[in-house]
Amino acid sequence: MGRAAFLVIVAVVVKYLRSKPQRERERATNRSLGEVLAEERQRCGMTQEFVAQSLGVSRQAVSKWEKGASDPSTHNLLALAKLYGVDAADLLHSVAA
Repeated sequence: MGRAAFLVIVAVVVKYLRSKPQRERERATNRSLGEVLAEERQRCGMTQEFVAQSLGVSRQAVSKWEKGASDPSTHNLLALAKLYGVDAADLLHSVAA
């Protein structure tokens, strides 16, 4: 490998490493509501079963919300936010547009 090719590779690697903060911001904002709900539940150390019992829904409903197969009703979204100790608006702001 010639010196010029080596310098190009080094420049590409440096550019990639410097873009890490941007990539992390994009990854954080490119989440679905289901991903946000799953992350909040796990952060709180709760199981899907516990969340379901707390809200009076089935565990399958919680699973569908987290997989993105369905969305929680407004009432359930507010209940989830309260259960997780976060503002409902914060849950929605975490979701990619």
